[in-house]
Amino acid sequence: MHLMRVGDPGAERPVVVEAGVAYDLQPITPDIDGDFLAGDGIAEVRRALGEGTLAQVDVTDLRRGAPITRPHAVWCIGMNYAAHAAESGAQPPEVPVLFFKTPNTVVGPDDDVLVPRGSTKTDWEVELAVVIGKRARYLESPAQAREHIAGYTISNDVSEREFQLEASGGQWSKGKCCETFNPLGPALVPADEVDAGNLRLRSWVNGEPRQDSTTADLIFSVDFLVWHLSQVAVLEPGDVINTGTPQGVALSGRFPYLRAGDVVEVSIDGLGAQRQTLRQA
Repeated sequence: MHLMRVGDPGAERPVVVEAGVAYDLQPITPDIDGDFLAGDGIAEVRRALGEGTLAQVDVTDLRRGAPITRPHAVWCIGMNYAAHAAESGAQPPEVPVLFFKTPNTVVGPDDDVLVPRGSTKTDWEVELAVVIGKRARYLESPAQAREHIAGYTISNDVSEREFQLEASGGQWSKGKCCETFNPLGPALVPADEVDAGNLRLRSWVNGEPRQDSTTADLIFSVDFLVWHLSQVAVLEPGDVINTGTPQGVALSGRFPYLRAGDVVEVSIDGLGAQRQTLRQA
């Protein structure tokens, strides 16, 4: 079951795709957001599918929006794959490295990504994204985190490395919050349908392979991250957690940085794929 939002920016409507057929979710909810998730909306969609009460809709050629409307917060974890930490010239962290993206960086999975003015080091990062479904505050253990996760989707944590690491003096979010820097989607897949610890992540630039790894190489697991963050903040329904990227980014020095006209593709098995064209801001 894939929950999606389709349509023009700002006018997306919610649908669910099951066995290749799309169904209208507007009789259940006006949008896929924190209120929908916190209100046990995913279970309600399953009941409606089982009862056959949802109308089929044709989504052919419609734009795919981010699978949730603008989140309350976008939490991001840095250097969460050992090989990526090594290619960045750092030791694997002993505690999760946290930075933020502003919610208005979130765009659809196929929307254009804008190269910032003055940028020479725009980079790609395929990531597993966690979507919170239930308020998480001072969870007692990582095991408890699972009941607070609504599902998973794909994030491209686009970054400008000079802004992030050089010009900012190491204030990471300065290289992470440029407009369009968080393509999300195409679908929100319920947590109980995903083995988050065994997913293959890949990326390509202009058709050439860049990243190819699995979430089995995560330093800090999804459950641990949700538990850890709940000790220092309150996670709200609809919040997104970008869990880190594997090796194979331009920061490694092995590949050129992105420029206008480049095409980036990212995928995670079972969650779908994204495709963005780079344009100059």
